[in-house]
Amino acid sequence: MAKSKASFMKKELEKKRLKKKEEKEQRKQERKENSAGGDLDSMMAYVNEFGEIVSTPPEKIEKKPE
Repeated sequence: MAKSKASFMKKELEKKRLKKKEEKEQRKQERKENSAGGDLDSMMAYVNEFGEIVSTPPEKIEKKPE
């Protein structure tokens, strides 16, 4: 009788492990679908001539030859 109880517990533990794995995969998929950003352009930051961090790239200024 002890053997059948042990095998029952093994099956239950295996079910719990598989369920936990499936839930983890589901959460991973949801995070992947709902990610707000991640592209390089949205993460870029620039420093303007005053040393402030801004999100827009600086305008190109042509230097006058002296």
